[in-house]
Amino acid sequence: MEISIPKDFVIGAASSAWQTEGWKGKREGQDSFIDSWYKNERFVWHEGYGPGVATNFIENYDKDIALMKEIHLTHYRTSINWSRFFTDYENLIVDEEYAKHIDTVIDQQIEAGVEPMICLEHYEVPKYLMDKYDGWSSKHVLELYVQYAQIAFERYGDRVKNWFTFNEPIVVQTRCYLDAVRWPHEQNTKKWMLWNYHKALATARAVELYHKKQNGGRIGCILNPEMVYPRSSSPEDQNAAKMYDLFFNRIFFDPMINGEYSEELIDICKEHGIYFDPTAEELAVIKNNPVDFLGINQYYPKRVRAPRYKWNDQTPFHPEKYYESFDLPGKRMNNSRGWEIYPEIMYDMSMYLKNNYRAIPWLITENGMGREQEELYKNKEGIVQDDYRIDFISQHLYHLLRGVEDGSTCEGYMLWAFTDCVSPMNAFKNRYGLVRIELDKQRTRSLKKSAFWYRSLIDERKLFIDDIAVFK
Repeated sequence: MEISIPKDFVIGAASSAWQTEGWKGKREGQDSFIDSWYKNERFVWHEGYGPGVATNFIENYDKDIALMKEIHLTHYRTSINWSRFFTDYENLIVDEEYAKHIDTVIDQQIEAGVEPMICLEHYEVPKYLMDKYDGWSSKHVLELYVQYAQIAFERYGDRVKNWFTFNEPIVVQTRCYLDAVRWPHEQNTKKWMLWNYHKALATARAVELYHKKQNGGRIGCILNPEMVYPRSSSPEDQNAAKMYDLFFNRIFFDPMINGEYSEELIDICKEHGIYFDPTAEELAVIKNNPVDFLGINQYYPKRVRAPRYKWNDQTPFHPEKYYESFDLPGKRMNNSRGWEIYPEIMYDMSMYLKNNYRAIPWLITENGMGREQEELYKNKEGIVQDDYRIDFISQHLYHLLRGVEDGSTCEGYMLWAFTDCVSPMNAFKNRYGLVRIELDKQRTRSLKKSAFWYRSLIDERKLFIDDIAVFK
């Protein structure tokens, strides 16, 4: 099967600051939340690898940009490390050495024909603000973030035309304060909801500020909605899917696209004592400043069923009161990562957005295949033969392009990741990159088979896919 890829459809790649930079040149007191977690619980990070060295992008950026050019990459999405951008978070004193690094990276990317797309926060909230103000619990931190955004727009807005406020804004508080499975292991559902709200408000404030500057670009947010499927057609299972969607998808889609929260969510939050108590002025800011576009990260489906057991009221409230996760028998699995492989999520998410929201532009900002022990797949020339990654991308891209044909406003696909990089806890266990990173002192780079294939995809705008592979 041969599928044509629209000429203006973005085929890019992504990463983040903390997952690539390393700590070379980082000053005392510039730890981020993620740095602090690594220092406090290094034992949970696979073989002890973490953000300390990562891919040492802070020194190797020129090598990576040269590889972007070799692959003919046209778009690259990463972040500014908020914790490294300042030497004083209260008085907003910029670390000029780090700021210059960002300048250099942006300029070299543009010179290489790669459009930079920048996210302001990819889990890099400064530890100082966590310790002193409890992070996103505080409206003062929100104000400091808005001022940080203004400085970033002023410094880089002449060259960067696609901005994102957050990457996956729901994740940190879900792992830390709703499920309490990550450091600092504090279970606090009201804090979880407050952080969700403050990040939505911070996004609206940043959108308002960006539009006042009239920089000729656009600003959005990168969300990680899970395409949710009920176990069956029963009303009970259907309601479980509806409630999961409400708590984990619409919680950001509704305010960022529609400019308001659903009454159903507000009523449930009030019922369970987790309401975020917005002011009328704050809700007006959200109403008047929806995002220009969205990034959507998609990896796997979420399957749910109606709860089988009565909720224990002696436990803290959790949205799981309304649903139970369902393990689909016979599902396809990425056994390295433990995630289901279901490429149809791309089409279904496309139709979900088309049918439920205004025609907002969006693009896939993350999708990819993590595989462990990739050195076992090297040929005699030392090139990783990652046909499994090519197959994964092909199937997901096929279903994404189906959505475009059926009226989706999706503008492109960005692979996670350009290079192998550090992931939370899994570190380098699972490799995602087009570019392999060796764990030697130099963090030596080499192109995988998928890198050459991806280049042909960019150049030829043709996707060739086995008919059987789509449905296997």
